[in-house]
Amino acid sequence: MSQQGYVATPPYSQSQSGMGLPPPHYGHYGGDPSHAGPPPGVMKPAGPLGAAAAGGMLPQGPPPPGPHQFGQNGAHAQGHPPQRFPGPPPVNSVAPSYSPHASAAQSAYPNPASTSSVSQLGGQLNAMRVSTGGSGMAPSGQGPPGPLSAPSFPDPPRPPQPAILQPGSQVLPPPPTALNGPGAPPLPPPAHRQDGFPGPALQNAQFQPPPLPGQSLGTGYAPQPAANYGAQMPGAQLSYPGGFPGGPAQMAGPPPPQKKLDPDSIPSPIQVIENDRATRGGQVYVTSTRGQVPPLVTTDCVVQDQGNASPRYIRCTTYCFPCTSDMAKQAQIPLAAVITPFATIPSNETPLYLVNHGETGPVRCNRCKAYMCPFMQFMEGGRRYQCGFCSCVNDVPPFYFQHLDHVGRRLDHYEKPELSLGSYEYVATLDYCRKNKPPNPPAFIFMIDVSYSNIKNGLVKLICEELKTVLEKLPKEEQQESSAIRVGFITYNKVLHFFNVKSNLAQPQMMVVTDVGEVFVPLLDGFLVNYQESQSVIHNLLDQIPEMFADSNENETVFAPVIQAGMEALKAADCPGKLFIFHSSLPTAEAPGKLKNRDDKKLLNTDKEKTLFQPQTNVYESLAKDCVAHGCCVTLFLFPSQYVDVASLGLVPQLTGGTLYKYNNFQIHLDSQQFLNDLRNDIEKQIGFDAIMRVRTSTGFRATDFFGGIFMNNTTDVEMAAIDCEKAVTVEFKHDDKLGEDSGALIQCAVLYTTISGQRRLRIHNLALNCSSQLADLYKSCETDALVNFFAKSAFKAVLHQPLKVIREILVNQTAHMLACYRKNCASPSAASQLILPDSMKVLPVYVNCLLKNCVLLSRPEVSTDERAYQRQLVMTMGVADSQLFFYPLLLPIHTVDVSSTAMPAAVRCSESRLSEEGLFLLADGLHMFLWLGASSPAELIQGIFNVPSLAHVNTEITSLPEVGNPYSQTLRTIMSIIQQKRPYSMKLVIVKQREQPEMVFRQFLVEDKGLHGGSSYVDFLCCVHKEICQLLN
Repeated sequence: MSQQGYVATPPYSQSQSGMGLPPPHYGHYGGDPSHAGPPPGVMKPAGPLGAAAAGGMLPQGPPPPGPHQFGQNGAHAQGHPPQRFPGPPPVNSVAPSYSPHASAAQSAYPNPASTSSVSQLGGQLNAMRVSTGGSGMAPSGQGPPGPLSAPSFPDPPRPPQPAILQPGSQVLPPPPTALNGPGAPPLPPPAHRQDGFPGPALQNAQFQPPPLPGQSLGTGYAPQPAANYGAQMPGAQLSYPGGFPGGPAQMAGPPPPQKKLDPDSIPSPIQVIENDRATRGGQVYVTSTRGQVPPLVTTDCVVQDQGNASPRYIRCTTYCFPCTSDMAKQAQIPLAAVITPFATIPSNETPLYLVNHGETGPVRCNRCKAYMCPFMQFMEGGRRYQCGFCSCVNDVPPFYFQHLDHVGRRLDHYEKPELSLGSYEYVATLDYCRKNKPPNPPAFIFMIDVSYSNIKNGLVKLICEELKTVLEKLPKEEQQESSAIRVGFITYNKVLHFFNVKSNLAQPQMMVVTDVGEVFVPLLDGFLVNYQESQSVIHNLLDQIPEMFADSNENETVFAPVIQAGMEALKAADCPGKLFIFHSSLPTAEAPGKLKNRDDKKLLNTDKEKTLFQPQTNVYESLAKDCVAHGCCVTLFLFPSQYVDVASLGLVPQLTGGTLYKYNNFQIHLDSQQFLNDLRNDIEKQIGFDAIMRVRTSTGFRATDFFGGIFMNNTTDVEMAAIDCEKAVTVEFKHDDKLGEDSGALIQCAVLYTTISGQRRLRIHNLALNCSSQLADLYKSCETDALVNFFAKSAFKAVLHQPLKVIREILVNQTAHMLACYRKNCASPSAASQLILPDSMKVLPVYVNCLLKNCVLLSRPEVSTDERAYQRQLVMTMGVADSQLFFYPLLLPIHTVDVSSTAMPAAVRCSESRLSEEGLFLLADGLHMFLWLGASSPAELIQGIFNVPSLAHVNTEITSLPEVGNPYSQTLRTIMSIIQQKRPYSMKLVIVKQREQPEMVFRQFLVEDKGLHGGSSYVDFLCCVHKEICQLLN
């Protein structure tokens, strides 16, 4: 059914019955079914929507002749079949779909070279009325904005009304274009932007790729036409799905003045979050009902497991799967689950129960090997049970027998976690262990780069001092007195130094390995030791290391041999473990894994840009494979002052379930707190080693694609050298048969792993979803935050294989498809110019636009290649809560805080229009934290927080707030620590004053606004998506 490697949308081989569209071409780039599937991780363009024109079906048959939408980078150039949606002829096929360097100096005039691909649609949008949306067939309500309050369960939710954007009164003629109007006047001379960067020179302008439809270019320009769909958007049209013709070199005259779309009238993420908190916050969420949609990740509630896994462990893109694959293709909503098997559970929720069946081990289905769970149906007086996943009837083992009550439920139902709970653990037997013997407790090996620069800037001394503290806090089981984890130490530059820290030594001993081509471990006894026993020798060593290398002027380093050495040491000790590597430069010394500087800005916006995300050499991938095979997880702390090739160095941490931390231009006095917080958290967090995960499903669908910090040798076993409480694996499902509305869709995730004390366990999470043959039910049960997590990971995986332009277009296409299918099949009839969004997806456009503007998918001149590779890697392992904050940052007004209350201030939308000169605003996205100070900030607030008399006296170099003993300071510091508490990465504080140079960086996080170097504003993107939907429906 499904082809290997397919990511974004289903490949379609036949037209959907009753859909009224010509038979589509295959979605992946490569033509007809005789072609092999694309490489793993390739995104596919969206498939047919099946939107027939009102009042009649389109004839079946091939698409109408005419130029299809590919520029020279599109499919035709590579000999691929034309795509499904005919569009305007490309006038000149250059340039990516998002303007990568559209500087603010360019004009916001319409672009003549692009042509309108649909006949002019009526009404211009000047008032967007959003009423509550959903799947209701009733006439749309015209009430005030705001989503439906969440229905109380288990009563069936009442059908909500769709969100509607009303057409305006005026219809404007299209602006002149190369095809329908007079020639363009010359460009104005390049202006200087307020930020002091010159605009682009004129001769560059003709190569400037145009912006996304409806996107104006920077600050200080004529406001965008709201959504004059028949007329041209300023900038290029989104062609379908090829390149944007034309560029801002030939410009049309200024458009007539238009009403600007009011940002307050379009769906607000903040409003959706607040409404969910108001209706579901602080309550107990009980997981007993199949297919119920949980509270949003941003809502605090108490989860009570009553037969389905907590949403902290599993969140789905939709909690109601379509019954057939045809329905899934029609809606194009990805069917996926984001699984965080080791998620942290708050102290007011019950920790997982541990089930121990002794030597017999867990009870499992004989056919599909699913573990005993609430979905098993007991029969014949309790002697047999039917598996909920494969329907096989199994005998109940004698030790497990129990009588049934009058409703066919076992008498011990509530005494057995595996019968009554969605999540629990089993003690694994020797059959589940390597070589059928119990595992040894894991080890931590600390590996420090002692090259010249790290010694000189004090980093080595800082690490050695801190290790004395953190080693006291090695993780241990609750009932243990001390940690079972053993520790070892290696330093390195061009060669490796192993240290013997055996407890009976007076002094640590150093052994040097100079042969980095064939690394071996020079000592076994005394390398990995119990910290408590060898504490004095270890402290002695940590004091000596900075002095030992104080006179070294060796600046070249190796990297791959360091990982190899750590892995060999764990292998020799026959235990799993984790390497903590502290590294700062490009490994240029002669050794395996040697890298060269290949950072090349000329590759940006070309088909070769994807190579910047690929590792330089295959050494690191094969090294990662070996590490996973031996349960060796790698966590890397990087301190780069220039290019270090994160795409290569970060591969092993990513594939082994480790974490990558990066501190650019590290300075001890500014950055040490951020680093030390990260190190402490990483050492103390909950973690499982040497893990294998298997996702089983009931008949009718199966797991086909996996995204995360994982390694896969086959199509079903997800292997991880380690998995911690922050790592999520996103799993995509496809139909291989019909699903029944009665039986629903069942998912069981089982993770086999070794605990920190060396016990082999199985962690089981079960979830039951609804199934429906009604599209409305599918849309009603969607979760936007999980959808965005899936789209981000599938896009970031595809970055390795496909041009970014193609990926961005696929994302836009699929968003429009999902919404157009809803409009056609679920919403009540209304004017074509109305944009109708399902309630569950009304903020999907803003989140998709944030993803499209992320530096991974849209290069920006000020963002380094390493930073882009870094962010790509982080997102690949993010859970839903982290990806939600990362793509749509939290923006809090601090000047409105009530210091007498402990409540957090209400967040505001991420837009410059929400800032005020008299205000102070805190922004956080999980990696960065900014405190923005308005030019007229009240002196008492400045005094209260910074202990200086006025804004001019505030030092913007500081990275933490001074401890001033007054309510303002304490309240702000409390707010910052609450935001930081739940996040995997320590956020370094950056102080930004209004109208000063660093504000440019801060502005990039105001994601509802137009990007300084390309990327639409939310308003413009909504207009673009609406236009796409109208094209699909016509």
